[in-house]
Amino acid sequence: MSTYKWHFSPSFRRHAFGWRSDAPIQRIKEAVTEIKQVCRKEPVLAAEGAMTFLEKLSPALEHVDSSSGAIGTAVNRAIDTLVPIITKAKVDQQVRQRWLERLWSAIQDDDMPYIENLGDYWGELCVSTELASTWADEFLPLVEQVWSPTASGRGYFKGTSICLASLYAAGRFDELLALIDKAPFKWWHYREWGVKALAIMGKKVEAIRYAEDSRGRNDPRLADCAGL
Repeated sequence: MSTYKWHFSPSFRRHAFGWRSDAPIQRIKEAVTEIKQVCRKEPVLAAEGAMTFLEKLSPALEHVDSSSGAIGTAVNRAIDTLVPIITKAKVDQQVRQRWLERLWSAIQDDDMPYIENLGDYWGELCVSTELASTWADEFLPLVEQVWSPTASGRGYFKGTSICLASLYAAGRFDELLALIDKAPFKWWHYREWGVKALAIMGKKVEAIRYAEDSRGRNDPRLADCAGL
């Protein structure tokens, strides 16, 4: 891998931006463009650049006014673009595991939050079912703990989406459905994984019923995510 100095990096130091969103949105677009250009010749280097960008993003944006939704949209678009760059890079499993550990650290430090939806991509980011299963095993007891009826502050854990996405990517559909049934509330963002699991298992009638049971639960899409 060649030595490369990322031009976007100095712009994303901690608290780099004030409250206005126009400048950071432009810097985000420029960073994504730079990473995509590098990817044409050096995909692994581009993946490393995407990792660096995602790690720096939330600390740099902490003071930005997000009330209009514009900065959140820009971040989500960047994630949509960069995840495939990370997943397609040809690296061994040890490198990919280190990347995932870095992303998990970034999610834990994501106070606003801006990059929380990275968890929804976790199965893709793992690439292999083996790695996805490893992450599922790591987080499954923690999700069960926070969803326990006796847990204090019941229900919230930053790794919940990671766990659900990992169980799905690992093909552990029965465990996924059993876990979702333990949730203290019916939230579509979680239950859509159940719809996907039932659909891929060939249980489309059950998937539709499962989706219908989620009607009005935070998201109007219902069965669309499963291609039903």
